[in-house]
Amino acid sequence: MLLKPPAEPIPIQEIPIYKNVKLFIKREDLIHPQISGNKYWKLFYNINSYLEKNPENPYIITFGGAFSNHIAAVSAAGNLSGIPTLGIIRGEELQNKWRDNPTLLLAKRNGMNLKFVTREEYRHKEKLTEFLHKEFPDALIVPEGGTNKDAVEGVKMMLNDQTKDFDYLCTAVGTGGTVAGMAKFCEEDQKVIGFNVVEDASLENKILELTSRQNFNLIDSCFGGYGKIKDENIRFINDFKEKYGIPLEPVYTGKMMQKVFELIDNGYFPENSRILCFHTGGLQGIEGANLLLEKQNRNLII
Repeated sequence: MLLKPPAEPIPIQEIPIYKNVKLFIKREDLIHPQISGNKYWKLFYNINSYLEKNPENPYIITFGGAFSNHIAAVSAAGNLSGIPTLGIIRGEELQNKWRDNPTLLLAKRNGMNLKFVTREEYRHKEKLTEFLHKEFPDALIVPEGGTNKDAVEGVKMMLNDQTKDFDYLCTAVGTGGTVAGMAKFCEEDQKVIGFNVVEDASLENKILELTSRQNFNLIDSCFGGYGKIKDENIRFINDFKEKYGIPLEPVYTGKMMQKVFELIDNGYFPENSRILCFHTGGLQGIEGANLLLEKQNRNLII
């Protein structure tokens, strides 16, 4: 079964901050209960183009870590589309512990097979991909995070008539596909800001390989490193949900929104700017984050 655009427009909510700018958030997290946010659009053309070729032995293979939103989304998309899936998971120590991991348990329930590899093997995904192509010649192999040319085309679907009147488009950045798609397809007068949550010096070049437009800025939003959660991040996420009724996860959207608020307070945006942030989903990761926080006797994300 092909993935389809949602029947209703994705809502855009104003965040009433009472500053000299206007702040909004596009709730892409509401697009699907399991294939949420940008993951839906990154997979949209990947899966649909693949199915249109009528592969003899359809199979989707991808890569991810222990709490990967991408692994969760691909497993759900495979389940929805009726295609078997395989997740190559970083960390062989998870081999006998996946039942204690909410993300991997969800993937398994969606029918995904899991193959655990060492971190050293995982670092050489190009070799792994070559081997997988030989073993499964009919398979669709989607890169980690889902970023490729089809993904960038899918991100175009996040932009529409509703998004044209904003001065700034903001998104969290992991592998770069979402910010590349926004930069490639946004209006001429719009500026794109990518809030990178990964310390990756090559990220800008990776994005420029996917779009020739240089209408984007990258702003460090790591807060200590990818997947690291500080107490200030937890406080912000919980306060944000209490004030505005919108849940955020701690790895991507939570850090982006915290940084956006810092930029607004520091006068980064010109007066009367209209800022649109994209909620890229990933709320499934909160449960896993709370398991780790609980072990550390720290406050939990509500």
